[in-house]
Amino acid sequence: MEFVFTEDQLLLQQTVRDFLDGECAVEHVRAMWDTETGRSPEFWGKLAEIGVPGLLVPEEHDGLGMNEVDMVLVLEETGRAGTAEPVIHTAFVGVPLLAESGADAIAKEWLPKVAAGEAILAVGHEQSPFVSDAHIADLLLLSSGDAVHAVPAADVQVTPQAANDPAKKIASVEWTPSAGTLLADGDAGRTLQAAAFDRGVLGAAAQLLGVGQQLIEMAVLYATQRKQFGVPIGSFQAVKHMLANEKVKVEYARTLVYRAADSVAHNRPSRAVDVSMAKIATSEAAVATAKTALQVHGALGYTWEQDLHVWMRRAWSLDASWGSLPYHRARLAGAVIDGNAPAISFGYSAPAA
Repeated sequence: MEFVFTEDQLLLQQTVRDFLDGECAVEHVRAMWDTETGRSPEFWGKLAEIGVPGLLVPEEHDGLGMNEVDMVLVLEETGRAGTAEPVIHTAFVGVPLLAESGADAIAKEWLPKVAAGEAILAVGHEQSPFVSDAHIADLLLLSSGDAVHAVPAADVQVTPQAANDPAKKIASVEWTPSAGTLLADGDAGRTLQAAAFDRGVLGAAAQLLGVGQQLIEMAVLYATQRKQFGVPIGSFQAVKHMLANEKVKVEYARTLVYRAADSVAHNRPSRAVDVSMAKIATSEAAVATAKTALQVHGALGYTWEQDLHVWMRRAWSLDASWGSLPYHRARLAGAVIDGNAPAISFGYSAPAA
């Protein structure tokens, strides 16, 4: 199978990169840490102007009607820029969940608002006791057993929780399920929950890919500027090898992320396995790259003024998001070793023994 992005998909990626370079510089990311909500409605509105929240919103609800393959490059760019806004929860997970729920009245009410940048969605899942960006969400999509509920912000009690990343805003949420908030139950509810979780895993993996790439670029730049014994430290073989090794890890992970995007977009039988593989590879790559980048920077990397820790913290927080590394390793092992989930190749079968 030949898998390449189209010219339009690459153009969308470049458009988002150019936008984030201008509107989401590290100074903006840091400035948000000191605000009450940690988020900028103005910035979210600008994201809506270029269509990001509405990428997966169906056209009948005023969106662009794209799929996860179209959006995976966008999420990669948000990781590269250190974007803290809830693009994954709102645009990548919440939108398809509403669109596929069968609750047409709720979808008709909320999806156009999301596409216009007028509403934020938060999504809860069983792998985390806390909900990201619950404090600014207008509608929360929460699970109770096999059921999925759409709960207005006015009907929940949100308690902020501490996070190791100043840009990550998490909270515990207290709420009461009711017939009026029910989106789906039984098999339909379990199907919605599984699809939403796998999209979240893919979204975190895509952002980790961008984070890893940014960490490498920062380390390489510093290695060309910092001199020791009269020459840049990047000329030392040991430094070259460390950075090259991390680059290989990131590029290896990239192929798994793009494959997972295809699996999610087309609901392939191996979807759960593919997204877990992508999350494992990107988590390992980003966390290892953060360690190496810190080593390259030396003591300077520990200082508050050094921007390196913006992406180091993001690597750590995304690593813990949408299922921990041990969870996804166990999930993958269950499929490959125990055979309890499909692990299907792209048209390739191993030769007979």
